[in-house]
Amino acid sequence: MRAVQFSEFNGIEALKLVEIADPVPEAGEVLVKVTAAGLNFFDTLVLRNKYQFTPRLPASPGGEIAGVVEALGEGVGGLAIGQRVMAHTGGNGCRERLAVRASRVIPIPDGVSDDVAAGVSVTYGTAMHGFKDRAKLRPGESVAVLGAAGGAGLAAVEIAKLMGARVIAVASSEEKIALAMRHGADEGIDYETCDLKTTLKARTAPDGLDVLYDCVGGDAAEPSLRALGWKGRYLVIGFASGEIPRLPLNVVMLKGCDVLGVFWTAFVEREPEAHRANMVEVLNWCQEGRLAPHVHGTFPLAETADALTLIQERKASGKVIVRPQE
Repeated sequence: MRAVQFSEFNGIEALKLVEIADPVPEAGEVLVKVTAAGLNFFDTLVLRNKYQFTPRLPASPGGEIAGVVEALGEGVGGLAIGQRVMAHTGGNGCRERLAVRASRVIPIPDGVSDDVAAGVSVTYGTAMHGFKDRAKLRPGESVAVLGAAGGAGLAAVEIAKLMGARVIAVASSEEKIALAMRHGADEGIDYETCDLKTTLKARTAPDGLDVLYDCVGGDAAEPSLRALGWKGRYLVIGFASGEIPRLPLNVVMLKGCDVLGVFWTAFVEREPEAHRANMVEVLNWCQEGRLAPHVHGTFPLAETADALTLIQERKASGKVIVRPQE
């Protein structure tokens, strides 16, 4: 089968299209013919060995997939050959077939495309975990999303809106804000043209911001923290800016606010049933038309490097999908 792999940590340039042996599912695994693989910002970090874990080489990017079950390993029940499924795999999605633990596989409802299903595990799963499990978001609360036009940001906008929040999209251009508003944001802030702290405070006066969803880090972090209200919640999602901020703890103390880590990968491993329940809810919302995940573009397997370059250069709005069978 074909796969896009890297054998050294040299960034996107290390990716090569190669032929490798087809996998065979072991006990407790299913063999999935991969029809769509979702790419994320963390893939660009893994390629440079800058992420929280180091994969065994050679490896492929793509931490979430959709496809069709082709074979069942020993002891696997509740799934059938030919069934459409999606899964969070952590990596190796950019290949034509992949053996996946059956416990990670979730059936795709009718009416939900493979492209959509391949793109909801990480971004929508993270948003669900962040708002539902960590922030305990309540209807009527205010939420600001930093990096609101990216894949993670748009997912956060949509999930927060479905949970009844008033959503403020924070992005670097009016075009990006318009995209976020088409996906449910109530209003937007272009942080390139204003003082972010002052503007966020004004938009959420007199009580201040309830929840901050930060996928960006960098220079936007501290001004956003200072806009939080009493007992606000700062959700630490990631650092797309490339800079991990240092937050002033005196502000945290004075506001009585919480800084909450949202490490979705560890959540999936430690609380698999809670993760599964979140993903079933997301897929049902997609089937009902209440969620409309935005796919920026789809790419054949041979163009995986081009797809990842879009993400690395922060030019992608929504999800970027690789289709290994094309």
